[in-house]
Amino acid sequence: MRPVLVPILAAVFAASTAAPVHADMVGGNPGPAHNYVCPHADGKTPLDCYLDAVQHLYRMCVNVKSIEIIEFGYEKSTEGTNGAKSESCLDKQKQNIEKPYRAALREVAKSQPAVDALRHLQQTWLTAIGDLNWHAGESDSDYKARVAKPYGEFDTRIAAIRSDIVAAQAPAKKPVHAAKPKPKPKSKPAATAHSVAKSKRAAKTDTTSEAGKH
Repeated sequence: MRPVLVPILAAVFAASTAAPVHADMVGGNPGPAHNYVCPHADGKTPLDCYLDAVQHLYRMCVNVKSIEIIEFGYEKSTEGTNGAKSESCLDKQKQNIEKPYRAALREVAKSQPAVDALRHLQQTWLTAIGDLNWHAGESDSDYKARVAKPYGEFDTRIAAIRSDIVAAQAPAKKPVHAAKPKPKPKSKPAATAHSVAKSKRAAKTDTTSEAGKH
């Protein structure tokens, strides 16, 4: 099996460590053949490029490590130079993701929740890609489950980031002020017995004065 695996490993390693064509155009390149870092986000925003790179570059190093394990076995996959190719992949992808990560941060700068979520995603990615070596005592199924788990974590964090972006872009709602009640018209004070009597006397005086004139 080894003579067959060596060419395959060489091909995968070359693909995982080769510098991207037009590296100064991360995201928005003419087509996937020219975009190594985020091939599924061609022509899209820096944020889309970064979110694609998180999944894509992690998968590349998982594949390289998997071939090392097939070639040398779990226990010997890190002995001597047996893990050199996956270590090189790790270093290369850390460099490759830096530019889209910084560009994505600039794109979402107006949303602090999105900025924080991006930083958490980047830390999750760094932790996951740096922990691809086999752990002593792990079974085959345990190892595969462990290196597959980050994909779910990436998906969860990516969904949260997109939600934060949508919330930041939504127009702010104007505060609704309750209408002030109109003041009630002041009612005239009720006539008292004294005021009624005073009015009658005034009317009588007016009548008497009028009669005296005649």
